[in-house]
Parts: sequence; structure tokens; C-alpha cells
Amino acid sequence: MKARIEWIEGRVFLGTSNSGHGIVIAAPSAPGAATIAPSPMEYVLLGTGGCTATDVVMILEKGRHDVRGCEVTLDADRPAEDPKVFTKIRFHFKITGKGLKPDAVDRAIKLSAEKYCSASIMLGRSGTEITHDFEIVEVE
Repeated sequence: MKARIEWIEGRVFLGTSNSGHGIVIAAPSAPGAATIAPSPMEYVLLGTGGCTATDVVMILEKGRHDVRGCEVTLDADRPAEDPKVFTKIRFHFKITGKGLKPDAVDRAIKLSAEKYCSASIMLGRSGTEITHDFEIVEVE
């Protein structure tokens, strides 16, 4: 996998993925300052959430469960001092579907966390405490 980061101006960069997709990355000029795009660490968190959400949906679909929606809310802690690495990330899954069994949802989340989601596994191995919980929303 390859990527390219190009400095545009100030603290704004353009990232281009190996597949040709681009994203704007912006670091704040001061703590709490507004930016025009997510910061690098926000992208790490977003990527981790996207990685595990994709896994969970694919695992449930593969098991022929009637999943219709998946929302993951992430709440991460970072210290005030450098390096400001994630120390804890809490994942809350809101899975929508018809007749979804808690055991199946729990299994899908655990498989993602322990086997498939490279991003969360990498963070966990580097010392980030990662927790998961979920709720199921039944649809008619």
C-alpha cells in the first residue's frame, strides 16, 4: 500500500491514496483552533471506526443476518502532553436490523476486534485500551 501527502499551505495537506482517492488533512494552528478538515489523529480514529464497521456488516451479512444499518460512535482519550497517542477508545455499535440476535452481533464485533480490523488491532497492540459495547435496533 502506498500514499502521498502534499503540503498545500499553512497546516493544510492533500493526501492521495494508492487507489487515487484524495482527502484534505488539516492540523489546527493552536489548540482548539478551527480547521477546514479533520486532523491526522481524527483520520486515525475515523479509519479505525470505518475498518471495524465494515467488518461487522460483512460478518453479519455473510452469516445471512438481516442487518440494515450500522453506526459506530467512538470516544477516545489522549493525554495533553506529547506524544498525544490514544490511550483508550470506546466503540459503541448501534446495529439496526430485523431479528438480529445479540450473540451474532457480539460475535461479529469480537471477530472484527480480534481477527480482522487491522487498525484497531494495531492500536491495541501499541497499548491503547479498546472496549466495545452495542445496542440492537429492531425494524419492522
